[in-house]
Amino acid sequence: MGLNLDEQKAVDRFRKNVVEPSQTKLVILDFWAEWCGPCKALAPTLEKVAADYADKGVVLAKINVDEEQFIASQFQVRSIPTVYAMFQGQPVADLTSARSESQLKQVLDQLLQQLPVQAGAEGANGQQQGPSPEEIAQFVQMGEDALTGGDAQRAAGIFGQVTEFAPDNAAAASGLVRALVMLDQVDEAKQVFEAMMNDPRLAGDPAMGAAKSALDLAGTKVDEGELADLKAKAEASPDDMDAQLAYAEAAFAAGRRDEAADTLLSMVEKDREWNEGAARAQLLKMFEAIGLEDPWVVATRRRLSKILFG
Repeated sequence: MGLNLDEQKAVDRFRKNVVEPSQTKLVILDFWAEWCGPCKALAPTLEKVAADYADKGVVLAKINVDEEQFIASQFQVRSIPTVYAMFQGQPVADLTSARSESQLKQVLDQLLQQLPVQAGAEGANGQQQGPSPEEIAQFVQMGEDALTGGDAQRAAGIFGQVTEFAPDNAAAASGLVRALVMLDQVDEAKQVFEAMMNDPRLAGDPAMGAAKSALDLAGTKVDEGELADLKAKAEASPDDMDAQLAYAEAAFAAGRRDEAADTLLSMVEKDREWNEGAARAQLLKMFEAIGLEDPWVVATRRRLSKILFG
């Protein structure tokens, strides 16, 4: 084909993520980029519609034009967002102008009437099943990406939809709790967590540990006056480890991640064994609650490793 190695890898990824699913499904193909505001505005609508139509055989695939320039060039993408409907490896409609939920659904309804799209497999009762495990995993990843990007509202919507399709999916259940905590809806997050922990399919899953950590950390939140007092005490007594820890916990719960991390890292540097390694343990709990792939977590873990191991 005259392709270099990187181009061949791009083609292979596209074949796996788009062409192969499109042999039986209708794939919404979204060309986007991190810096594109309209792309981020459209994303929740695409995700919701794809979730609503998942049992009809519709899936969503996203192509980051900065990471997949070769694929974008093959589609002659000139501006983003650019959105196509794909079936059996070919574009069957340009969805770019359909920006609202109703517009997208109208076009999809027309396409589904015309194309032999395979809906979810039938279960024993003859009814259509929901999204496949692969499709559910895709939505879970979208939710995690939204959390990493700080869009907790969007993440909560995605995780909430996944839990409806797959109530036994611990990753989605954990993500929903963490998203609600990020939205400061702690009481609702507690209710969701308690209900999920009563489900034996979820209670023993390690993913629920991240949800518990998020709730534990949210429990240390105080008002602005108390936070100011804790900060003043910590600054006045830099060797008082209890004061440092109290401020770090409250600062994190208030959304001041950097201040919390700086305080805890300083504690580890001074005395990593204090209170059986409490400062390091608190940092690890924060990492778990946020997500190990989050850029802030990655950078802070690097700082911790430098202190611990030089």
